[in-house]
Amino acid sequence: MLPYILQGLTLGFAAGAQPGPFQTYLITQTLANGWRKTLIAAFAPLVSDGPIIILAIFVLKQMPESLQRGLYIAGGIFILFLAYSSFREWRNFDKNSTEEGKEQNIWKAATMNFLSPGPYIFWSLVSGPIFLQGLTESTTIGIAFMLAFYGAIITLNATLIVVLGRASQKHIRFRRILLLVATGTLFFFGIYQIYLGIVVR
Repeated sequence: MLPYILQGLTLGFAAGAQPGPFQTYLITQTLANGWRKTLIAAFAPLVSDGPIIILAIFVLKQMPESLQRGLYIAGGIFILFLAYSSFREWRNFDKNSTEEGKEQNIWKAATMNFLSPGPYIFWSLVSGPIFLQGLTESTTIGIAFMLAFYGAIITLNATLIVVLGRASQKHIRFRRILLLVATGTLFFFGIYQIYLGIVVR
């Protein structure tokens, strides 16, 4: 079991540390709404990844290319919507803002994760085969791999949110600048994902 736990921790850390639209969204929400309201969004993969795992392992390899293109494009459009929402938060920035609730944060984060191609690629090529192999040996081993994987991701996301949130509270002007930078990065990810859906794939 130990090798599977170590693989789960390693892969979870790698997935959580990899820069992408989901991490950028966590940053924009932390800067806009504070770490306390954003912390719940660290658990978004637990909401979104069930269907992703099923699709990635059992369906994605048989999915027509047109549907894969659609996934990229739909995800890119949703990311652009979140970038626009983040821009509005920057424009109407209030250091004491409490506009967005915890429930909105986790559902928006889960939707972004579900529409991003990264988790599908990761589960179909890397984590999925290891998980299935673990299940063939023992259900307990498969569960242990999952717990280690998501424990690492959630811990890393939560740490990012708390550290960035507490640091930005002391420098309000810098926090607003960072919010604009993160919003621009989110916009870039949206455009790039649409580009992948239209041109590359």
